[in-house]
Amino acid sequence: MPDRTSLRALALTVAATATLLLPAALAHPATASPASAGAHTGAGRNVVVRWNEAVLAAVRTGTLGPPQVARALAVVHTCAYDAWAAYDAVAVGTRLGGSLRRPEPERTEANRAEAISYAAHQAAADLYPAQRPAFDALMTELGYDPADTSGQPARTGLAACAAVLDHRHADGSNQLGGYADTTGYAPVNAPMVVADPLTSVDDPSRWQPLTYRNKAGVVVTPPFLAPHWGGVASFSGRARALADGVPAPAANGTTAFRAQAAEIVAGTAALTDHQKAIAEYWADGPNSETPPGHWCLFAQQVSARDGHGLDDDVKMFFALANSVMDAGIAAWEVKRDHDSVRPITAVRYLYQGRRIPTWGGRVIDGATWVPYQVPTFPTPPFAEYVSGHSTFSGAAAEVLRSFTGGDAFGGQAVIAKGSSQVEPGVTPAADVTLRWHTFSEAADQAGLSRRYGGIHFRAGDLQGRALGRAVGAAAWQRAQAYWSGQG
Repeated sequence: MPDRTSLRALALTVAATATLLLPAALAHPATASPASAGAHTGAGRNVVVRWNEAVLAAVRTGTLGPPQVARALAVVHTCAYDAWAAYDAVAVGTRLGGSLRRPEPERTEANRAEAISYAAHQAAADLYPAQRPAFDALMTELGYDPADTSGQPARTGLAACAAVLDHRHADGSNQLGGYADTTGYAPVNAPMVVADPLTSVDDPSRWQPLTYRNKAGVVVTPPFLAPHWGGVASFSGRARALADGVPAPAANGTTAFRAQAAEIVAGTAALTDHQKAIAEYWADGPNSETPPGHWCLFAQQVSARDGHGLDDDVKMFFALANSVMDAGIAAWEVKRDHDSVRPITAVRYLYQGRRIPTWGGRVIDGATWVPYQVPTFPTPPFAEYVSGHSTFSGAAAEVLRSFTGGDAFGGQAVIAKGSSQVEPGVTPAADVTLRWHTFSEAADQAGLSRRYGGIHFRAGDLQGRALGRAVGAAAWQRAQAYWSGQG
């Protein structure tokens, strides 16, 4: 497969060379059909799912990193929820409470769908202005004129969303400033040229920027992504406090520091095809939905599986998206607090001048070790501890378990023979099927995938999973309060 988008498509649709990749009830519909008054269409894709799909399409073509993507999903789904709440007898909006509530005769599904669509359109265009033509096209396909805001549902949806956007424009993310860092962060270590052996590092416990040639063939040295993100206002109000309770990672000079690097060296040298498939399936790097969006795809499958109505999906995506936004805030708070070293630096530092085994059956100088990742994106540009994948996935799984009333998932993905981007044409030697009986199993595999890929250490994964579950529980509690009218 040529890129991450096609890898995800392979995992969520029927491949030409493979069997059905998800059970029929979980298969992701491949094309969009016009919606009518918010009713389910095709395989049950109401306007909430349609707007989720539209935002994920924008994510794939955009350049935002995982925490910004999580926030974008939360903003869109919060605007949709707040618009919907105006047409519910009990629920209150996150910004305007019950002040927009419409009288009972107006609380039709058609009006709810219209209000949601105008709100989601406004939010999506605010977050991804370059994609506005696609959002306008979806409005037209759904039967709405984005330029005609005269109807009551449109006015209600726009008022609800405007209040959310006003809040989020001042939430500490610096969206209006291009999400630029507001804290003055600077790395303590000079960049490492990935193609060259490591020669020195000032502080082996701390994060080091990497210089490499990206997919476009351009030599880049990405800075630390969003080091200010721990200061973003969280949905539950508890993300930062939960992050501050996470213990510190192992430091250079300790037995634990050496042991975690040794585990990475041994583990990546012994990778099976199944483990390599896990590493690549969950990579969620450039041109993908990123980890938060990956779980929004899973939520679409849950919607189809369980036959959700519009009200179900408004609430599920509202809780889910806000949980992954808070997971990003919490994970990045820990990352910035500890500024911790990635395996690529730690392994090269500890094993320079020593011959070590590595993936692909090779033996190399430890100073040249690289993770099991595509060379055009060898390691994400931010600190190791804790794993974002683990935190996002732990939070998302917690919410989906809570919303569905159980842990059963039943998803699967087939990774085609020879489809690896790290070892193209070679790995896997035969089709590999990944299965997740439960949401918890999927979340655990997402976290483990980063250890297989040589991106994270064990503690970064396990502490991230625990943090994610705590963040998800807090977000779930807050979401329930809004739709039960407690605010």
